Amino acid sequence: MTGFVYTSHPARVIFGSGTLARLPEEVERLDLHRVLVLAAPQQADDAQQIAARIGPRAAAVFSGATMHTPVSVTEEAMRLVQTERIDGLVAVGGGSTTGLGKAIALRTDLPQIVAPTTYAGSEMTPILGETRDGQKVTQKSPRVLPETVIYDVDLTLNLPVALSGTSGINAIAHAVEALYAQDRNPIMSLMALEGIRAMARALPVIVQSPGDRAARSDALYGAWLCGLCLGTVGMALHHKLCHTLGGTFDLPHAETHTAVLPHAVAYNAPALPDEMAALAAALGATDAAQGLFDLADAVGAQHALKHLGMPEAGIERTADMAVANPYWNPRPLERQAIRDLIAHAYAGERPQI
Repeated sequence: MTGFVYTSHPARVIFGSGTLARLPEEVERLDLHRVLVLAAPQQADDAQQIAARIGPRAAAVFSGATMHTPVSVTEEAMRLVQTERIDGLVAVGGGSTTGLGKAIALRTDLPQIVAPTTYAGSEMTPILGETRDGQKVTQKSPRVLPETVIYDVDLTLNLPVALSGTSGINAIAHAVEALYAQDRNPIMSLMALEGIRAMARALPVIVQSPGDRAARSDALYGAWLCGLCLGTVGMALHHKLCHTLGGTFDLPHAETHTAVLPHAVAYNAPALPDEMAALAAALGATDAAQGLFDLADAVGAQHALKHLGMPEAGIERTADMAVANPYWNPRPLERQAIRDLIAHAYAGERPQI
């Protein structure tokens, strides 16, 4: 076995059904007295209920979390943090809410409790992507890691089927890139393949039976593992492209990952025969890229970036941006090949192998 470096991040994880009931005791355990509850606008009522569950230790609610974590929204929340003398954060929701909590924590180092309601996996990573003036900038910092993550399967039972599918494939993308990250290691590869297997097993069942607790539990377990992979090792072409596309054209996060992933995998496949064979087996497919495309079909996801709001002119622009700031990838970045990758994803075509 070749040498490797494995770095683990501190995390307290509470997993199960009905585990949100333990939120007040976690607030007390962290000795928090003026908590800010964070949510997206569509979960404003849920945020108020969460605050009521916490009781007197909940000082305020901010339900303005937005996709891609715009700096302007963070600054608005920061004003509330200051005026209400907030000493801790509770984020209940998807990646947008988790991202806002991270952005506040980066600026304040306030302790966080996160209860995910989707399969984004962001809660397990020290990675924060913020958008300013149409540009998304990603950074890593241990300051943004939550002190406690509460995984409650009950919170995902009403997650719409369409969002369940794309959110789950977004999680798979984290694990896929962990298999061939520059700083990959065998421990993360084990977790990545286990996470992919759990997700690939669960998502088609959720489409047919959204209330299936076993499938929902598998998916949340898979999301945890996939997020942990992304937070421990690096990223490559897929995530760089999706961050560029999302930040530049304001595309929906999970849907963009779902559309791009099969094509990014096809691009890197010639350089990674062993990793692709393991990925295909975890998916229950004969080819990794085609298996990911078929999984997106199985959950009814949109394949075409053009239907997610990307302009056709964005193909050339994204290709230029991808090669303008070189980064590590297992296959060298070739402008024409990347342009073709983006064009196939724009049109929603099957990945080219």
